[in-house]
Amino acid sequence: MAVFSEKSATGGREGVQGLSIIGAGMRVVGDISADGVVKIEGSVSGTVRAAKQVLVARGGEVEGDVVSREAIIGGEVRGAIYAEERVELQSTSVVHGDVHTKRLLIQEGGEMNGVLRMGEDAGQPPQVATRTGQASLARA
Repeated sequence: MAVFSEKSATGGREGVQGLSIIGAGMRVVGDISADGVVKIEGSVSGTVRAAKQVLVARGGEVEGDVVSREAIIGGEVRGAIYAEERVELQSTSVVHGDVHTKRLLIQEGGEMNGVLRMGEDAGQPPQVATRTGQASLARA
């Protein structure tokens, strides 16, 4: 399993985030974590985390959770979406999983198959706690 981490394009200066792109035809197996924006045109099997935004372009695929401040989906997500501020499901999107956010926009033709949770703390993913070797989910 691979874990990718992105630093800002300016060598770590505060306040400037970079753009990470998983191009069409590229497949990533493992989790992705970025300080800025992650754009997925190819496919990812794993959790995608971005401090600012996750954009799944038309034709892009994520098999895993999406965690960000904002998520814009034009492709397919098979997993939960946790967005602190907003989720936009474009007309070409297909989501098979729960959506947790403060605000939601679904364009005509956009598809969501799962539970929608909205509110001030809805965009926060559950924390994983371990006890005696067993993993359990607990809300922060």
